[in-house]
Amino acid sequence: MSSLICGSIAYDTIMSFEGRFQDQILADQIHILNVAFLVPSMRREFGGCAGNIAYNHRLLGGDPVIMATVGGDAGPYYDQLAKYKITADHIREIPTAFTAQAMITTDRDNNQITAFHPGAMGESHLNIVADVLAHRQAKNLSQPKIAIVAPDGRQGMVEHCQQLADAHIPFIFDPGQGLPMFDGQELLGFIEQATYVAVNDYEGEMLSKRTGLTLPQISERVEALIVTKGAQGAEIHAKGQKYDIPVVPVNQAIDPTGCGDAFRGGLLFGLEQGFDWETTGRLASLMGSIKISSQGPQNHEPSQAEIQAQFKQAFAYSY
Repeated sequence: MSSLICGSIAYDTIMSFEGRFQDQILADQIHILNVAFLVPSMRREFGGCAGNIAYNHRLLGGDPVIMATVGGDAGPYYDQLAKYKITADHIREIPTAFTAQAMITTDRDNNQITAFHPGAMGESHLNIVADVLAHRQAKNLSQPKIAIVAPDGRQGMVEHCQQLADAHIPFIFDPGQGLPMFDGQELLGFIEQATYVAVNDYEGEMLSKRTGLTLPQISERVEALIVTKGAQGAEIHAKGQKYDIPVVPVNQAIDPTGCGDAFRGGLLFGLEQGFDWETTGRLASLMGSIKISSQGPQNHEPSQAEIQAQFKQAFAYSY
């Protein structure tokens, strides 16, 4: 049993500026801005929505199949995937491009300046869902039971939603930070094609505003609408019912980067396994809490037994 994960693979380069941006940027000189920041510490993390979702899905014991594009600099990322036995068969390399990269500088007040280079992500439309299905059939591998379309190149997201709908593979539409790329009619089209829609509360408001539909109206057009609300947990609207999903408390919240992707990894696994909505949501919530206790999107390494034990401790039953 496998899940197809369409989305970005990226490197996150995170730099720390020990001062304050506001002390370096003169408000009356913005029109001739020319600043440089000394960043004594720097780290590089494996990221991208597809990579992060697959990582968490794999921690749960799933079989994630990533469909994404990378550049000629993807060698370390291939090593990361191989370490966790995540197949790279459907990751297309564009040798003349860079892998998508986010370069983030954070000051002492946790303000951030980010530059994002999409690189090879812009070629994601070159990947075809039917090719994945044919390859796995030829290799006698399990066909994806479910899929997710996460933030990626614009054309790729459009085409992959259509291809999944044509192949009758149920999928989650997860627009994320890519939501502003689409107008109301395009978003309505995605909702009609998708089986599930997953957004955070801010994205939910934007989705509602652009489509002209309330969140309850959107939930009527899909099997479930999942809305994450950060420290307030999540809501799952399915078939006229609302399930309130609590957060799992943590001793220390270290880094929220990738928490939404960790949640989606749990969501995919629960749907793949046929869990009920409360269990699926709680497992997703637990994965987000496990991630937030660790620096970076792919550095938490709980075993399946540890995840199961934490779930039972948090919710008083086993999944």
